[in-house]
Amino acid sequence: IIFCSNNMLYPKEDKENKILLYACRNCDYKQEADSNCIYVNKIMHEIEYVLKAAVVWLLNPFPIINPSRPFHSELTHIVPDVISDPTLPRTEEHACPKCSHREAVFFQAQTRRAEEEMRLYYVCTNPSCCHRWTE
Repeated sequence: IIFCSNNMLYPKEDKENKILLYACRNCDYKQEADSNCIYVNKIMHEIEYVLKAAVVWLLNPFPIINPSRPFHSELTHIVPDVISDPTLPRTEEHACPKCSHREAVFFQAQTRRAEEEMRLYYVCTNPSCCHRWTE
């Protein structure tokens, strides 16, 4: 992040000279950018997650869903990355049933069946577990 006196500078195109500038939105200050790259999105962790999911699917391509747990398929759609979401509330009152880790993130969501009530979902914040459950 680049600043002028007290304000953040934002990327701006100089169409006349065909260069990238950083400009202040509050004053006339401008400076030429060192690089033409504004943002890099590295998604290596997502690739790793997809590869892990592919391996799990290869090991068990047709999992048997327990009919006594109808929400099971909804739990599989929760991405483990939610554990690093700073906007989700956290609790230490519901220990993970799989690894006994004390902290979990939780959120409320509608099930696939619109006539059912909202359900509270938990995800273990232990990165090596990421177990998902509901009550």
